Amino acid sequence: MPDPNDPRVQQMMAQLQQMMSQSASQGPINWDLATQIARSQLQGGDTSPSSTEATAVTDALRLADLWLEDATAFPSGMTVTAAWSRTDWITKSIDTWRELAEPLADKMSEALNGLVPEDMRSMLGPMAGLMKGIGSSLFGAQVGQAMAELSGEVLSSTEVGLPLGPAGTAALLPRNLKRYAEGLTDIGEDEVRLYVALRETAHHRLFGHVPWLRAHVVGAVEAYASGIHIDESAVESLAADLDFSDSEAMRQIDLGELFRPEDTPAQQAALARLEHMLALIGGWVSHVAAQAAGNRLASLGKLTETARRRRATGGPSERTFATLVGLKSNPKRLREATALWEAVTAARGGEERDRVWSHPDLMPSPEDLADPEAFAQRGDALDDLDMSIFEQLSVNDPRDEEGEDGDEPTGGTRA
Repeated sequence: MPDPNDPRVQQMMAQLQQMMSQSASQGPINWDLATQIARSQLQGGDTSPSSTEATAVTDALRLADLWLEDATAFPSGMTVTAAWSRTDWITKSIDTWRELAEPLADKMSEALNGLVPEDMRSMLGPMAGLMKGIGSSLFGAQVGQAMAELSGEVLSSTEVGLPLGPAGTAALLPRNLKRYAEGLTDIGEDEVRLYVALRETAHHRLFGHVPWLRAHVVGAVEAYASGIHIDESAVESLAADLDFSDSEAMRQIDLGELFRPEDTPAQQAALARLEHMLALIGGWVSHVAAQAAGNRLASLGKLTETARRRRATGGPSERTFATLVGLKSNPKRLREATALWEAVTAARGGEERDRVWSHPDLMPSPEDLADPEAFAQRGDALDDLDMSIFEQLSVNDPRDEEGEDGDEPTGGTRA
């Protein structure tokens, strides 16, 4: 029998007590651990944007939002401009990461806890929460690693496909933008910044004025999570070799190995909905940004193609959803969605195009992407829409006009 006075035994018990305490206060994901790991893993450290960088970001976002006035029927969705460091991105995006990751972590936590036989739980007492603590720490380590990697790549608050920061906060990351621009030959940093600002402000207009959209994306992730199955043999193998004192080993654990590889039909349907909606969002943003830029950006064609290649090779959006639900990138979907929105604009105009977003039942289907011209000519449903929804878009929202963290409001059109 192990000696309770043995320092190694005491250390192990202290670790177990800490994990149980964290599971009670942190929920399915240990966010303190996630944030700690994310910040510690920042490549090359981190620096706050200079006043010059912050001014350049603000000017680009405001100009981009002004250009969008003629390209979309949606009013501005931007109330605050911000220049973020990588640490800022990690801190500001935590709430959205909770939305996306906790349904998956909660399901895994239930499954892990379910591995403890019912008749043993009363005997274990407080120790019954051990499996929950294991799951909380494992997910915290995994999410922290993912945030650290993404923070070194993302160019804005919306590059993963939906706004990660507070509502109405349009943000660019100057340090990442600079490095990204250095990799583009014959295109100046100012032009790159303005193009990214167009995409950022376009995302905010869309998500700010399509009330069901965010819930639709998050709901697809939750629907996938509801069908998760845990490979019990993989859990047992993992637990046998787990050393909670080795933080590096904790980060290297692949939680995907615990999931059974065969997705259920319901999960496959959830992934298909998520992939389709992300393509429609990305296609609309690409089209509207290009339309707003017009001939104002000399390198628009190169910038657009570079953005497409970035996604095709696994950009932040693709990596985020691949990590969460195993969704693989399909560049063809994005090209088809962009072509569809272009066809609707050409056939019926920008206002009719944006009215499609009034209700999820009006959205193009996967089959419509294969025949965008046919969808563009299908106007009966749009003609019957109640225009009051667009009148409501001009009503000021109750968000704090003084901005966040002391930032000044943008001074642009309010929703």
